[in-house]
Amino acid sequence: MNILLDIFAEDWRAAAVVASAICSVCIFIFLIASVTNRTRKHRERRIDRATAMAIQSVGPSIASLRRKDSSSSIDRFAFRFLPQPENLRLRLERTGLPIGLGHYVLAMAIISIAEGFSAVHFIGLPVLVAALLGIASGVAIPHLLVGTLVKRRQARFTADLPEGIDVIVRGLRAGLPVSESIIAVGRELNGPVSDTFADVSERLSLGDPVEKAVLEAGVKIDTPEIKFFGISLSIQRETGGNLAETLSNLSDILRRRRQMKLKIKALSSEARASAYILGCLPFVMFTMLYLVNNDYIMKLFNDPRGVAMIVGGLFMMACGGFVMFRMVRFEI
Repeated sequence: MNILLDIFAEDWRAAAVVASAICSVCIFIFLIASVTNRTRKHRERRIDRATAMAIQSVGPSIASLRRKDSSSSIDRFAFRFLPQPENLRLRLERTGLPIGLGHYVLAMAIISIAEGFSAVHFIGLPVLVAALLGIASGVAIPHLLVGTLVKRRQARFTADLPEGIDVIVRGLRAGLPVSESIIAVGRELNGPVSDTFADVSERLSLGDPVEKAVLEAGVKIDTPEIKFFGISLSIQRETGGNLAETLSNLSDILRRRRQMKLKIKALSSEARASAYILGCLPFVMFTMLYLVNNDYIMKLFNDPRGVAMIVGGLFMMACGGFVMFRMVRFEI
């Protein structure tokens, strides 16, 4: 390890270019994949329209009228100057952690300053380039970290929601009302499901209808499954029927949906492994050649033709990685 550090210490710019290239390719692939996923966005828009119609059909929310603003001064400052602060605040709430707008802005500032200072003093980049790199890092890194926390919490909620619905079904079959069965879910389970249904219980105690409380509390977790649950309650309220049987069928559908996702993930694991290997192989070979013959490989960075080859190679790798990523990604 010390030998590797000594070798890379001789040329900070080469190591920085390789690291920046890896990060740029990864971020490019994920951003393009998320932007071009039209099927998922179309499905989410349909679910959101149904959710909005269900919320409007039961009138105004009492809990929303009693909501208090407990934000600090730094949060209010960030709220005033950030674009779309409500969306950002809701995204931070979906992490399940006490992260405020002020903490988020402070993290962005620290990362931007640290990245810009490191780029100037350790890599030797111009001040303007280092400033742009610091701003880009300050915006991208907190955004990616928050997105990872949100997806992790949503995955845990999706895995535990069928069990919570089963608790409600058992309560209904035992003769309890829907509100008492939902309160029992908040007491008996743990994790995001417990937190969400505890929020639903609080809204019920303030007088909100059940389906209204479920749909509004589900905004903080933002998964199709909780929206299915709220829409099922809304439809049952309008049409009538056996609610226990309806929720039992919904629980079975959610379990089969998750099983199908896991099956698809298992079947595509070989393709994913191939994509990872093919994506990492050029960087592994570059590192091996750098260790064996430093002067030979550094011609790529010292010659303009080598720089053009690196840019072209990274672009083709990004296109190939994007294609492989979309081939093994399915929406259910």
